[in-house]
Amino acid sequence: MTRKTFVIDTNVLLHDPDAIRKFVDNDVVIPLVVLEELDGMKRLSDELGRNSRHVLRYIDSLKERKSGNLHEGVKIEKGITVRVHIETKAPEKRDFPLPLDRTVNKVLWTAHQIGLSGKHAVLVSKDFVMRVKAEAIGLEAEDYENSKFSYDRLYKGLRKVEVPKRDIDLFYKDGSLALPVQDFAPNEYCLLTCPEQSSAVCKYNHQSKQLEPLLKLQRDIWGIQPLNIEQKCALDLLLRDDIKLITLVGQAGTGKTLLALAAGLKKVFDESIYSRILVSRPIIPLGKDIGYLPGSKEEKLYHWMQPIYDNLEYLCRSLDGHNTGHETQKWIMESKKIEMEAVTYIRGRSLPKMWVIIDEAQNLTPHEVKTIVSRAGQGTKVVLTGDPTQIDNPYLDKDSNALTFTVGRFKEYPIFGHICLDRTERSELAAIAAEIM
Repeated sequence: MTRKTFVIDTNVLLHDPDAIRKFVDNDVVIPLVVLEELDGMKRLSDELGRNSRHVLRYIDSLKERKSGNLHEGVKIEKGITVRVHIETKAPEKRDFPLPLDRTVNKVLWTAHQIGLSGKHAVLVSKDFVMRVKAEAIGLEAEDYENSKFSYDRLYKGLRKVEVPKRDIDLFYKDGSLALPVQDFAPNEYCLLTCPEQSSAVCKYNHQSKQLEPLLKLQRDIWGIQPLNIEQKCALDLLLRDDIKLITLVGQAGTGKTLLALAAGLKKVFDESIYSRILVSRPIIPLGKDIGYLPGSKEEKLYHWMQPIYDNLEYLCRSLDGHNTGHETQKWIMESKKIEMEAVTYIRGRSLPKMWVIIDEAQNLTPHEVKTIVSRAGQGTKVVLTGDPTQIDNPYLDKDSNALTFTVGRFKEYPIFGHICLDRTERSELAAIAAEIM
């Protein structure tokens, strides 16, 4: 295969600070202006600042290698050569139509110069407009694909299989069923149907290679019952203590956060399996870190976490029947067994024996979700919820966000479970709005 020279844009390194090491058997060129942009961001206290520092430290460490120098190229693992591109003389704008007064154009200029030298140059950028500009001036350009999985072909976690009625009868009689289907993923759910209108909902057991029944619920879970098959499967996943990572994907009103919170309350308050619940959300839509808001951290988080409080209030009201649920909610909050935290502050923590809910996880990068999940200590369960079609991060899309990435990476692991919730149950109005708007 022909060796390529990939010119890396700043946003790629901010998206994945380990991106340099992903271009196997190819050359990686980092324009000097990219390093300058990273240097200007290294003092930020958020994920962008941390990623900038990570990349700069790594590039600095390459200077100590004896396999070359940064200006001519340093050989690293997997057949990759890394080089920092510095313009040593005044540029001659041969066939380059853009002014060199902007950083983005200087990055394009670097790729243009490498192409003129006879090498197969490819610009890699998360910025769609920059890729369009590159192609308009005759440069090959690509999105950073390493952390992408197709959302449209994403594993759903539940499949429908038509079988003879005798198989469904046998499943109910024996409590298990072996099917000739060989491509079930661990913890995948299956809806068995037959022409005689009989059906059964089952879960695949990767050890026995058979379909097994869902857990039996003796009563409702903090006042709620699953309203459809997807919710029933999601609740089954949430209540199984051997499954430590769960992703719930669905549009607004499908019950993702409500189910995760209800199951967490049961596991913490009723069964004492976990010490407390930690609920967190990324702060992307605010446009600023919560430090720009007045008050203490709790006061700053209150309005941002309002959807979580709304779900908690609903559960407490459902549990109390006709009461408002205020007393139950007050008791929960005073117990100190439920904690609200911004994703920004989870990094560096160790989270043992906790029920962790990361809401709106589609606004996280794959690197950020790796940071969060790697915080999980012994006995901790992590639940990621969100809708990959509703993203506020300008450099993420439905294929490259943390939720889609996690499902793609963890699908084959028995410690993981996933359900895609398709039906809005919030209200008739919400369901129609989600469908037609």
